[in-house]
Amino acid sequence: MKETLQHVEQMVDENPRTDVTETFREWQALLARLKARIEARFELTRDPSTADLDSYGGEGGPSGSLAAYTGPEIDWLVHSWIGDPASGFVNMHLTAWLGPQVRVPHLGSALLLWPEGWFYVDGVPRGDLVGDGDYYDRYYADADAAWLTFKQDHPDFTWFTSRTGFIRASLSPTAYCYSFPPTRPNLDTVAELLTAKVEQWLGWVDDADTVPEPERAELAARDLRVRRNIAERDPANVMGERMFGPELTARLVRALWGGDRVLPRPVG
Repeated sequence: MKETLQHVEQMVDENPRTDVTETFREWQALLARLKARIEARFELTRDPSTADLDSYGGEGGPSGSLAAYTGPEIDWLVHSWIGDPASGFVNMHLTAWLGPQVRVPHLGSALLLWPEGWFYVDGVPRGDLVGDGDYYDRYYADADAAWLTFKQDHPDFTWFTSRTGFIRASLSPTAYCYSFPPTRPNLDTVAELLTAKVEQWLGWVDDADTVPEPERAELAARDLRVRRNIAERDPANVMGERMFGPELTARLVRALWGGDRVLPRPVG
């Protein structure tokens, strides 16, 4: 089994600069389609705190976009990208953090070009998978066989092991986190997998049991701690600082977890 242990900045620095605009546009369209599927299911409102982040940076260099949404069932949804496609680096996110009315795992997904490809998709757990075996069985057990098969059937994909233990701890046992050559078959594989995971997640939401009201405040508090910790501890934040400096990067990180949000969190 192939594995990479490099930091993101190492992967960027140790590879020649290559224009990845074509793949970037393809992935923009992919994430837009997946976001549209989510919008068809949930009522979403753009949070005003990200209105001026719709486009930042400039032409011919590093730039990006970040939009965050909330709603009666969605605590925080982020649709974003940051990078410089002409020079070979782009980081893209579509993440949806549910409100406390259900315990369905949150949807996490990311795409990266450096200029090789990288992707991540996971159902972010809402509790202790070892202590709550029923929760593991409901959302993760059935994915185990397909996860193992993917490793066997896709030799072009290299498992990505973060050098940061905290980030490794944030992954579920069936998370997909791979780098790969961005060939046509591999790009199609990633698109099919992300699409299937979004559809599975939407099905989980439709079939979910309701969380008793006395338990929702604690669940919401945990969700926020998890989201903030992942955003603030992400080693890839160094790439934002390289391109835009610490001040704007700090604001972008806050936007990922909702630190400047204006609209209230859903109470379920």
